[in-house]
Amino acid sequence: MCYWTTLPGTTDDRVVNGPLLICDGYPSLTDTAFAEHGIDCAFGSHNGDEAFIFSANLCAQINYAPGTTDDKIIKGPMTIAAMFPFFKGTVFESGVDAAFESTRTYEAYLFKGNRYALINYGSDSHLIAIRLITQGFAGLKNTIFESGIEAAFASHRTDEAYLFKGDSYALINFAPGTTDDYIIGGVKKILPNWPSLRSILPRKNRGLDVHHHAKPDADRDHDEL
Repeated sequence: MCYWTTLPGTTDDRVVNGPLLICDGYPSLTDTAFAEHGIDCAFGSHNGDEAFIFSANLCAQINYAPGTTDDKIIKGPMTIAAMFPFFKGTVFESGVDAAFESTRTYEAYLFKGNRYALINYGSDSHLIAIRLITQGFAGLKNTIFESGIEAAFASHRTDEAYLFKGDSYALINFAPGTTDDYIIGGVKKILPNWPSLRSILPRKNRGLDVHHHAKPDADRDHDEL
């Protein structure tokens, strides 16, 4: 894991903490699939310092306690279909590639292959739509992102998010509730525009990290739940 700050429109980003093993930065995730296999994606919740994290077919809701190691698991780990029953029988049941929270309260965008889902994750959680990326994000047509998005996160600027794929990224205005989204400044290469990541990327540790714990490892895998 790595935590860094971004300053939209500049190259003044900086690494705040990391890279660290997930279990070192988030002790509550020790001996879970999220620490042992990695986190595929996450999106922030409108409930303060909370987020939903995903690893293969599993997910959890956590309080990530920024600036501390007092994080805790609120709900889970459990299968995606158990956390979000409306995903049962859809492509999202087996995993999520990328996600980011909307500026609309309790809404989030999740991506899998060339499709995306818009969900409400509040107390009355429900699926709003599953569509092709190009149907909901017209601004991504004829770009590398129309066939899939590998990582994403919401900006602190209203209605903006960063999308990543391969060695490229784009900053978008996602225009919630409309198809008036657009790319801000074009699709660009990551490293020239995120100088703080030059010593970190590319990383070649995808998969199981071999490391030691103070207590015996739990016998848990992605399909156990």
